[in-house]
Amino acid sequence: MGGDHGPRPCIEGAVLAAQKFNLEVIIVGNERNIRRFLSRLNIRDPRIKVVHAAEKVVMTDNPRDSLRKKNSSLAIAVDLVKRGEGDAVVSPANTGAFLAHAMMSWRNIPGIKKPAIAALLPTMADHVVVVDSGAVVDCKPRQLVNFAIMGATYAREVLGRANPRIGLLSIGEEDSKGNEVTLETNKLLRSLGINFVGNAEGRDIFTGEFDVIVCDGFVGNIVLKTSEGLAKTITELLKKEARRSIPTMVGGALMLPAIKGLKRRTDYDEYGGAPLLGVNGVAIICHGSSNQKAIMNAIRVAAESVNRQLVKQVEADLEKYTGEMITKGLVEETPAEKNAAAS
Repeated sequence: MGGDHGPRPCIEGAVLAAQKFNLEVIIVGNERNIRRFLSRLNIRDPRIKVVHAAEKVVMTDNPRDSLRKKNSSLAIAVDLVKRGEGDAVVSPANTGAFLAHAMMSWRNIPGIKKPAIAALLPTMADHVVVVDSGAVVDCKPRQLVNFAIMGATYAREVLGRANPRIGLLSIGEEDSKGNEVTLETNKLLRSLGINFVGNAEGRDIFTGEFDVIVCDGFVGNIVLKTSEGLAKTITELLKKEARRSIPTMVGGALMLPAIKGLKRRTDYDEYGGAPLLGVNGVAIICHGSSNQKAIMNAIRVAAESVNRQLVKQVEADLEKYTGEMITKGLVEETPAEKNAAAS
């Protein structure tokens, strides 16, 4: 209910996902409005279920205010997963509110102070995972290492990259380049038995040389939004130039398949949403302006993450590499990790 365009894209995306991927989808929100939309679409699919929510979280709600809305569609959706009545939550709602509800209801995986958003960007080869892309704006080295581990797990388990290549976003490819945080993070990643390729400059993000790019959420969100804006600008400029004269119109017509291919490669709707890594549940965060295709694909990503047991795999990898860092004396064991080890 909290997306920019109201419930319609979510409802239509849910219907498409149920039909195309044979999934059961629970739509949480104002039941009367939802059933009205389903009736207009002539949908009577038993795989589509509706759960009523009397409130909704809006984009202007801060995380604390959103937590007070116990009967919001977001709160109820997250609680359904907590109770085992759902497997994942997909939402274009307020990102801060989504983070707050997931963390408060599901809690974080041991060793994770704050979860991270793993967004996909197109490259010359395939896609690269950028983590974090907006959840944690100020990070310590150990948090960035955790982002690298979780991003690699996602790339391996969901994207099918056998041994994900990890890059640390910095101002130079040399290990000596960067600020204090990136320098220390580089040392930690070098010490682990993980496929850390080294520092990556901004221009390296799109080459296909890396499967995972690690950065704090402040930088990552700027990278994400700049990339989306640039892709749209390039596509529109190509269209504009193609209409300048008859020769360019002819050339544009010949280039149309390539332009459509470029748009498809850079289209956010094709992969739909970004997983929130580090919480004890599958949460897929969508753009507030998501259309039905983006929602459909976000639901697909959620289902793949559940089927691949992404949360368990992330937890296992974090435990493995955290244990390695503690054994080597690189980091100190936190109280939460001590309790997890004891249990």
